[in-house]
Amino acid sequence: MAKKPKKDADAGDAAEGEGAPQGGSKKKKILIAAAGALALAGAGGGYVVFAGKKQPESEKVAAKKPAAFLDVREMLINLAPEPNQDRAKFIKLRASLEVADPNVVKEIQPLLPRVEDAFQVFVRELRASDLEGSAGVYRLREELLRRVNVAVAPARVDAVLFREVVVQ
Repeated sequence: MAKKPKKDADAGDAAEGEGAPQGGSKKKKILIAAAGALALAGAGGGYVVFAGKKQPESEKVAAKKPAAFLDVREMLINLAPEPNQDRAKFIKLRASLEVADPNVVKEIQPLLPRVEDAFQVFVRELRASDLEGSAGVYRLREELLRRVNVAVAPARVDAVLFREVVVQ
């Protein structure tokens, strides 16, 4: 009787041994297939990013046509007072508007009073602390660009370029 339990135990071990490699091999095959699919997807993505780069049409057109610039007159604008400020602070601002097409300059030229008004109305509400550092000047540029595009619509200005910014 002692032998029978051993045979059953051996048979159970053999059954487990046979079942384990089959279950393990299925999992391994699935993992290998998934790894292969990920490798192919990664290779395809790498090709698209590095080798498949082509110059977009907008960049081709921009490369062919030179940008045009329109100067906005120099402005001296007083800033909003800081708390406990004794003296008034001023900003001296000279800027140029960049447009992609030189023909757009002719459309914007008659609208320069609107552009100057948009500059002054916005800048008068700023404090000197709003213009500190490169981040403050960047925010000023972005807000002025947004306001200029509203003022000259349907024409479009691509950038507001500062020629001089002095806060005193």
